[in-house]
Amino acid sequence: MRVISRRTLKEFYAVYQDAKPPLETWYHEANRAKWNDWTDIKAQYASASPLKNNRVVFNIGGNKYRLVVQINYPAQRVYVKFVGTHKKYDKINAEEI
Repeated sequence: MRVISRRTLKEFYAVYQDAKPPLETWYHEANRAKWNDWTDIKAQYASASPLKNNRVVFNIGGNKYRLVVQINYPAQRVYVKFVGTHKKYDKINAEEI
């Protein structure tokens, strides 16, 4: 997979420095992954949750943060749509952001 955009992750962990290690780990694992559908993600990340429109929510940093991505499986692209605290996540519509 190719993760777009790493910059969003870096901007987030510049503020929330404890998020850097788990976000960097997720980034590198996702870049190496060959996800063909939701079941491939669930096999790797048991706590991930599917959403509409090929979106997935990942729990980051021991469930302290949320990462929402949209995946284009045929193109092997992962688009970062949101990264934030649970409080901020609760204020968004993760299926539309």
